[in-house]
Amino acid sequence: RATPNIELLAEAKPDLTVAIRRYTEGNAAQYEKVAPYLAYDLELYADSDRTIAQLSTILGQPKRGQEINAAFKSDLDAFAAKVPKDKHPRFVVMWGGDIPWVFRSENMTAAILVALGGDNIAGQNPTPSVPGNWGMEMSLETLLEKDPEVIFVYDYGPDRPQENNPIWQQLSAVKNGRVHYVGDHWVEAHGPIARQMVLREAAHLLYPDVFQAIDVRAEARKFIPTSIQ
Repeated sequence: RATPNIELLAEAKPDLTVAIRRYTEGNAAQYEKVAPYLAYDLELYADSDRTIAQLSTILGQPKRGQEINAAFKSDLDAFAAKVPKDKHPRFVVMWGGDIPWVFRSENMTAAILVALGGDNIAGQNPTPSVPGNWGMEMSLETLLEKDPEVIFVYDYGPDRPQENNPIWQQLSAVKNGRVHYVGDHWVEAHGPIARQMVLREAAHLLYPDVFQAIDVRAEARKFIPTSIQ
């Protein structure tokens, strides 16, 4: 994702290189020497439908992109329809750290949780016109004040410094065993398969009495055509 092997990329002889901008723009010139380089900003819910529609058009299948986007909206609505109307669990999506980085409701993953009836303690972006203002640092003291019922942590290694702070143990989500260290597909949830998996996992983790847990690998395979599995 962040440091692809240029030599292997050249050996593959792609017609097009598609990348996430924030990880790759520093080496854009090197990618351009191999193949045309197309970089996307992937942060918001809107970025997901837009990039899927654009890439399907580039691949010569514009109708397929429209179908994929329509199917996800239909699935999201179907899950939301089953959510208890009187429950809006407070949640936060965050990178762990001494001072966690939390995501506002426009962020793709947070937006799915909000669509499922969750109440994001990070709230909406107060300055929508400011690029990149889709997250912020939130001290553990503030986290305790807002006291989310469910915490989703992007896990990228064994270091979990927030757990060493005594405040962490005071959080309701920690006391009730509702801290979930989620997989990498939650970090980059914009793809047509990743967002479907986040939707299904999120529904269960927000409302375990309503939605069953899933086998992510088994569910993901259902979205991959048999001919290329």
